[in-house]
Amino acid sequence: MEQPPADRAEQAVAHLLSGRVRSTPARRLVIRALADSDGPMTAAELHRSLHSAIPLSSLYRNLAVLEQAGVLSREHDAAGVARYELAEWLTGHHHHLICAGCGEVRDVAIPPETEHTITSLVGRVAGRAGYRVSGHRIDIEGTCPACLGG
Repeated sequence: MEQPPADRAEQAVAHLLSGRVRSTPARRLVIRALADSDGPMTAAELHRSLHSAIPLSSLYRNLAVLEQAGVLSREHDAAGVARYELAEWLTGHHHHLICAGCGEVRDVAIPPETEHTITSLVGRVAGRAGYRVSGHRIDIEGTCPACLGG
């Protein structure tokens, strides 16, 4: 069962404190905004969602600290734009739907039996290339309902 956003945010803050990283009000705001989001967010999207409560320069510094502390994960979308989300240990394994029209990125869970098939396939492909798999992610690109006019 998926954890409520508040629980994920509390776990992230506890992780910061256990690593002796200060849990400032700004960091807690960033963590909470990402815990409440439906998918990864750019720094600009976070800034807007926080109603500019944190200056953009401070937001970037806090994102770097939170990423280094292992609370956030930074991914790049198809256009190379950095997007941030809570680390997978907080959110659970998932993949992304990415709209080619508006750039929205939404988390999507795959049924366990399908995930097992994907994991097996990833292992075979990596094994043929001599790689040891440490994880995988799938970004499914397409057009969201809003961009389709629906």
